[in-house]
Amino acid sequence: MPADVPPRPSRSGLLTWVALGCAALVLLVAVVQRRDEPVGDRTVGEVTRVGVADGDAIPAYLRAGADELGRLDAPAPGSYALVSFAAYLTPAQAATALGATPVSAVLARVPLPGRQTEIVRLAALRLPQDVVAGMAEVAGRKDREAADYRARAAAPAATADPALRRVYVDGASVATREAAAYRAGCACVYAAVVRDTPAGLRALAARAGVRGVDPAPEVTRLDRTVFTPPLPEQREVARPPADTGPAGPDPGMGDSSEAAPTVSGPSPWARGPAPGPGTPNPAPTS
Repeated sequence: MPADVPPRPSRSGLLTWVALGCAALVLLVAVVQRRDEPVGDRTVGEVTRVGVADGDAIPAYLRAGADELGRLDAPAPGSYALVSFAAYLTPAQAATALGATPVSAVLARVPLPGRQTEIVRLAALRLPQDVVAGMAEVAGRKDREAADYRARAAAPAATADPALRRVYVDGASVATREAAAYRAGCACVYAAVVRDTPAGLRALAARAGVRGVDPAPEVTRLDRTVFTPPLPEQREVARPPADTGPAGPDPGMGDSSEAAPTVSGPSPWARGPAPGPGTPNPAPTS
C-alpha cells in the first residue's frame, strides 16, 4: 500500500456509532411521547370526611372545631369550613345567619318527628335564591318518588302481602310530606359549607344561630368531600334519628354521596327505592 493513502476506518467502529445514534433517537422519541401523555388524577378514590362520626360525642366535636378555628391561619382565599346551625332554618333565615360569608352549599332535611328523612346537599352560591330553587327541584323528585311508591302499593305483589303494602304506602306518605315541605321553602336547612378567611370564619362562629364552625383546610375538592354535621336535635351523641315507620332504619346505609350540580344523593341514614319490581329498602325515603 502506498504511504500517502490514509487507513480505511474500522467497520466495527462505524457500526458502533450508528447503534449509539439509533438508541439516542429512540430515547428522544420516548421522552417526547411521555410528555404528551395525560397525567392521571392520583386522588381518584380518595374521600375527605368532615363532621362528626356516628357514635361520637357532639360536645367534644364542637370544642375541637372551636380550638382548631382559634389556631387557624390559612392563606387567601381562605379555608372551607362546615357550619352547623342550632336549629332548622328557612332559606331566608340561613342567609341571615351566614351574613356575608361566601357559601358553597347547604345541607337540609325535612324534620318529620320519628322519621329518617333524606339529607340533601344543595349548591348555594346565592342565598336564599339558590336554596329555594334547589328545594323546588327536590320537591319534584319527591313527587315522583311518592307516585312510584303508590304504584308499587297497587301492584299484585303488594296486594297479596299486607306488610309489604304498608311499607309502600308509608313511603308514599313520607315522600309526599317532604315534597310539600320543600315546595313551601321549609325550615329544613341545618348546616352549610362555606369558605372564608380565618378572621371571617371566627366572626361567623359568633353570629346568632350558628352552633359551630368546623374548619377544613384539608379540603380541596368539594365533590370528593363528605360532610356529616350534627343534627340540631342531637345534643350528646351523633346517631341516626329514631324511625317509627313500619320497617325502621336501614343499618347498611353508608355516607351521603357528593353533591350533584344542585342536589345530592341519599343521606347517611336513608335509602331510596330500587327501580323496578321487588321488595323495597326498609327506609321509606330516598
